[in-house]
Amino acid sequence: MYLGGEVVADTTRPSLVWEVPYYPTYYFPLEDVRTDLLTPDGETKRSPSRGEGRLFTVKANGAQAAGAALRYEDSPIEALRDLVRFEWDAMDGWFEEDEEVFTHPRDPYHRVDVLASSRHIRVEVDGVTVAESASPRLLFETGLPVRYYLPKTHVRMDLLERTDTATHCPYKGEAEYWSVRVGDKVHTDVVWSYRLPLPESQKVAGLVSFYNEKVDIYVDGVKQERPKTQFA
Repeated sequence: MYLGGEVVADTTRPSLVWEVPYYPTYYFPLEDVRTDLLTPDGETKRSPSRGEGRLFTVKANGAQAAGAALRYEDSPIEALRDLVRFEWDAMDGWFEEDEEVFTHPRDPYHRVDVLASSRHIRVEVDGVTVAESASPRLLFETGLPVRYYLPKTHVRMDLLERTDTATHCPYKGEAEYWSVRVGDKVHTDVVWSYRLPLPESQKVAGLVSFYNEKVDIYVDGVKQERPKTQFA
């Protein structure tokens, strides 16, 4: 893990800690951290489960990340006491082996599968059919509803407006977004696509998908219930 072009921490034995249900966070053994780059902030951060943590500023090659390192030295969870946690977005880059990782660490229990299908998929927004295809790719991802990826030629691209939004997924890569305009109403960032997905998700390259949570999707003529997720 880097800041200012300098290695701040490097380990072959990180701990994965689930601070939130959706993905883990790296915790580094203290001896694998450049502690000479850490300066105590005099501030603390409390977690109901992990206890009181001390915050540190990370300084490397002129770059500075205030409060970006955290130690729970007196944690009720003994395994955390000699570990250091770094704020993901405060660092310049994270790597697993020689491959850069984006957004958050990969979850070893998380799986992504993409299957070709001949199911008939129709997408409606405010009663208007925005997409219809009998050759979708179905993406199954742990903890999320099935996502239906459709060829752009099967989508009413004239109703879509490209936005500046971009997100990163450690399993699929960088996504670009569109809003859907139906009449005078705009549904913001409900459509996305991975132009250059990561190798494990290559089958959805250039295809577009809609948030099941925000539009009406029909599968073989049956309207699907809108799922309740963190994206709803």
